[in-house]
Amino acid sequence: MLCRVPWSGCSIMDFSSILSDYTAAIRAEARKLGFAACGFAPVGDVPAGVMASWQGWIEGGKHACMSYMERYGEVRRNPAMLLDGANTVICVAMNYCPSDELPQGHPRFAYYAYGQDYHELMRERLGELAAFMERMTECRNRVCCDTAPLFERYWATRAGIGFIGRHTQLIVPGAGSYFFLGEILTTLSLPSTQPVAGSCGDCRRCIEACPTHAICDNGTLDTRRCLSCQTIENRGGLPVDVIPRLGMRVYGCDTCQQVCPYNEGALPTQEAALQPSDEMKELSYERLKNLSREEFASIFRHSAVKRVKYEGLMRNVNALNPALFEPRDKGTDEPSGNA
Repeated sequence: MLCRVPWSGCSIMDFSSILSDYTAAIRAEARKLGFAACGFAPVGDVPAGVMASWQGWIEGGKHACMSYMERYGEVRRNPAMLLDGANTVICVAMNYCPSDELPQGHPRFAYYAYGQDYHELMRERLGELAAFMERMTECRNRVCCDTAPLFERYWATRAGIGFIGRHTQLIVPGAGSYFFLGEILTTLSLPSTQPVAGSCGDCRRCIEACPTHAICDNGTLDTRRCLSCQTIENRGGLPVDVIPRLGMRVYGCDTCQQVCPYNEGALPTQEAALQPSDEMKELSYERLKNLSREEFASIFRHSAVKRVKYEGLMRNVNALNPALFEPRDKGTDEPSGNA
């Protein structure tokens, strides 16, 4: 670990060298903590075009029931408002690509919900990284993981982690899009990372494969139609036009990422906490249909699935077509349908 270095008495060259050492040390520690990528961006106003796109998305009602997305416009524009004296946004990415899927024929949960709730895991690891920085030198930090009004994907692109794909997810070149994102706002002024080049070109696989046509040609997502939003964020009844599109999906949807060419060579996560538990693997359609409130609380106590609450999960289960889970032939356990 680097020792704490006093700033006084440093020449400009020494100062630059110290900052470079800090970024290298932070990156190395981030790797130790399980982050696949780590980058740095100077704190500043988000470009007007990004703000205009967000405002148009809100005004068009594409955020659906997620009213919290309407708030804190000024903070979204300038993240310095989240930490007095903030100079740098440190962005990290953690791989959640599963090594094994849930058993075929079982209701489908989004990959990101297979293991431990990423909020818990990411906050813990980000907190450890922030503590490492504070031992290294004098600084103040604020950890963010899907809980602060930040344009996470914009800052990840600005910090050189990846680029935003047509499916609106961040794509890490050579690794795909199955990544959790997190940030640390810090008072340290660290050298910025060069943004990476990348695009989807003429590929439209995600747009064509989306079961509800929720991905728009202008690079936005209409969450009023998105199965992830409807099965997780929607606290009311499922729209009648969404129900026939569920297939075997009971929590979230990975279709746009599953068809993405950038994910064809995605390596599975080595993070044990993100692997599905034995209880998760046993959640057949019949098991879910008869799941009690107490069993829900026990199985999903450290899972992102708890966000939908017991009532929401049972609403989704009861909306599925039972015929998809019936054996095709007598004497076989093979399901009759697929998502």
